[in-house]
Amino acid sequence: MPVRPEKTKFKTEVRGRVYYFCSEYCKRRFFERPRIAYFSMEVGIKSEIPTYSGGLGVLAGDTIRSSADLRVPLTAVTLVSRKGYLKQKLTEEGEQLEYPDEWDPSKYMSLLPQTVRVRIDGREVKVGAWIYEHQSVTGGVVFILFLDTDIEGNAPEDRRITDVLYGGDERYRLKQEIVLGIGGVRMLKALDVNVAKYHMNEGHSSLLTLELLKENDMDEDKVKNLCVFTTHTPVEAAFDKFSYDLVQELLGDEYPLEVLKRHGGQDRLNMTLLALNLSKYTNGVTKEHMEYSRKLFPGYHIMSVTNGVHSYTWTSPYFRHLFDRYIPGWANEPELLVRVGIIPDEELWEAHVKAKEALLKFVKDETGVEMEVDALTLGFARRATSYKRATLIFSEIDKLRELNGFGKIQLVFAGKAHPRDLEGKRTIKEIYKYMRMLKGEIKIVYLENYNMEVAAKLTSGVDVWLNTPLPPLEASGTSGMKAAHNGVINFSVLDGWWIEGCIEGVTGWSIGPPPNERIEETKRREMELEDLYNKLKYLIIPTFYDRRDEWVNMMNNSIGKVAYYFNSHRMIRRYVTEAYLL
Repeated sequence: MPVRPEKTKFKTEVRGRVYYFCSEYCKRRFFERPRIAYFSMEVGIKSEIPTYSGGLGVLAGDTIRSSADLRVPLTAVTLVSRKGYLKQKLTEEGEQLEYPDEWDPSKYMSLLPQTVRVRIDGREVKVGAWIYEHQSVTGGVVFILFLDTDIEGNAPEDRRITDVLYGGDERYRLKQEIVLGIGGVRMLKALDVNVAKYHMNEGHSSLLTLELLKENDMDEDKVKNLCVFTTHTPVEAAFDKFSYDLVQELLGDEYPLEVLKRHGGQDRLNMTLLALNLSKYTNGVTKEHMEYSRKLFPGYHIMSVTNGVHSYTWTSPYFRHLFDRYIPGWANEPELLVRVGIIPDEELWEAHVKAKEALLKFVKDETGVEMEVDALTLGFARRATSYKRATLIFSEIDKLRELNGFGKIQLVFAGKAHPRDLEGKRTIKEIYKYMRMLKGEIKIVYLENYNMEVAAKLTSGVDVWLNTPLPPLEASGTSGMKAAHNGVINFSVLDGWWIEGCIEGVTGWSIGPPPNERIEETKRREMELEDLYNKLKYLIIPTFYDRRDEWVNMMNNSIGKVAYYFNSHRMIRRYVTEAYLL
């Protein structure tokens, strides 16, 4: 209920901020009620806080935003990552240069006085925490704890543990996961946070289960009832695994080896297996990913909660104004977007053109390349790694040139490669090679230093969102959901969320056969390329240039049949009813 600050007598000051309440009960409830502790190695809450590398962190940020909007009592725990992930600079040949993306947490959050200790490599390491308060216009607040080991008294190497997201070697990664999982539980306890459930967003934080076992006299059932686990990876090789020699060296004998092996695997400590064995509720992030995870881990009860994106955050200002005028309340009830049909076609198209003009101005400012607002613009932006297959569209250059003769096309790429991902770096260089090869024929740009701000411009400003992962390696993907919120049409391989979102020719187009269709890989590749070029030639280009009314109708469907469902409000409600309230 609304409260007038100047009149209410129920208020309290915490960490320099004043909170107002309608009653003493509500004030007490705000601080004492049971909360969900949401653990994630990375969190993308804003571009200026570069503690994320891609979809996993941005999803965590959207989870936080929707939880605040819906007033779900959630507290997030992550690492401060003072040097960020990486700042990307690309040479004229497409060589990726990496620099620290340093930021000052004191500009955005407050340092808490409490510290806890974790034992790492035989030393007591102090862990502090910065607190960031994300407040929704609905009145909901989510606190984010950014754990930090850069504290006076810690050894120099220990002060660097929370410096770089996913940086360093296996030893460095395990140290980070000790701080996140074990240090995170201890910090919540030191702050007197009443935790109802611990939600592990991927396996990086699963060492928290060991701390909970210790707190609960090794009662596995109690710990399982406390834990929720979301797995995001469909490839076993990508799960974090550590040798027990390294685990014992860093953790010591605080947690019995037989307990680790019983829950985390006999040969190596598998962080995903540890989380699976000690969580009552486990889920994949799409229906297809659930099925694939059940095959990877037979015998485990794995459910699915398909990912979503925060509707208001990822809708451009032009579409926000449009939705505000015609669909009041859409921001906190995104399912209302199903009513998008009441918006006149010309206004829908006008909003898209404005978003496109904003993107193309940004492209010119960043690259010097002036693209045409009337030309069909395809966007491809995500983490630069080989399975995403960013260069698939260049497989047959002559066909691409032929397409450009039927109707002008232009391509916008973006994405960072992990410093140790040599294949990902080669992919960026390949795109630069094709840029040079097609210069003067097809306009192609690669935007460097991809972040949330660039993603918002791209997903709202292109005409078609292209996605070509190698099935079944795309557990979910969320960039296409962001595009749909802006009437951008998806053209994607049937993998991850698009299996659920694609109604062929209605909400967008598919590339190739479904992942469960048993055919040889060479045949699959042929079918993908056939779809890619033929649908561009016979469907996408003619519709865009010659049948504008049909195109706008598909934009309408993109919003009313995709965005209305694939949002994080729906996702959070599913977690609340299926996992948090168990």
